[in-house]
Amino acid sequence: MRRRTLPGTLTLTTVMVFGLAGSALAQIDYRNLDDDRPVTTEDAYPVERYAFEFLLPYRFEAAPGDFQVHSTVPEITYGLIRNAQVGVKLPFAVANEGVETTTGLAGLRVFGLYNFNSESRWLPAFALRGDAGFPVGSLAGEGSRFAVKLIATRSWGRMRIHVNGARGFGPEDVLPAVEAINRWSGSVAVDRTFFRSSLLLIGEIAVSEPVRNARTVLNASLGGRWQWTPTMVLDVGVTRRLRSTSGPDFGVTIGLSHAFAIRGLMPSGPR
Repeated sequence: MRRRTLPGTLTLTTVMVFGLAGSALAQIDYRNLDDDRPVTTEDAYPVERYAFEFLLPYRFEAAPGDFQVHSTVPEITYGLIRNAQVGVKLPFAVANEGVETTTGLAGLRVFGLYNFNSESRWLPAFALRGDAGFPVGSLAGEGSRFAVKLIATRSWGRMRIHVNGARGFGPEDVLPAVEAINRWSGSVAVDRTFFRSSLLLIGEIAVSEPVRNARTVLNASLGGRWQWTPTMVLDVGVTRRLRSTSGPDFGVTIGLSHAFAIRGLMPSGPR
């Protein structure tokens, strides 16, 4: 019988500990509300430091006037430093206006989020997010736009409440077909875990003004996030307008997110 040396034992133990820790962290990813996954509201917490999260969603939206949009917005997020993440989105859309169909990229979005604090007895968790959207592609609109968003999250047992408020800046002549940065927006969402903490259900009310003097959009959404595997989460959501003249007649989204790490980017020693 081969005898295991002390260095070999320590190496195996380290691998097992890091492997179990990574699995445990991934198994709570279903609670991390990303923007538009599956509702507009996001929570105040970033991905883990040195971790990646890849999102691949599909969304269908039917708007008044026979305008329909099918879109996918691949997104990659990285935990750059403790309590902060950066990411990139590359929206792709197929827009059908009844007699004409247009296909193409709907811009390039880069963003960053910083979490200021964890929840305490009296304070919710707060985070600040910044976005920049660039006119890349035939459906990307005109001009670059920017946004700043304040995020708050508060927990009560298995329930949490999230409040988001954002302000956009930049040209408003032609906005992207999807993932447009609104002039201003706000939302409130409540979520709750079920079934031994593997399923999250979310309800949301969201309001926005796409451009100056536009009719205010008021939407309601319901969604769910399910921990499919230790590193993969499936999300599903539906959206309906609450005002007769603004917002989508109907919207549905389904997506998959995958959490992972790259060994070469992990720290090699204590920091």
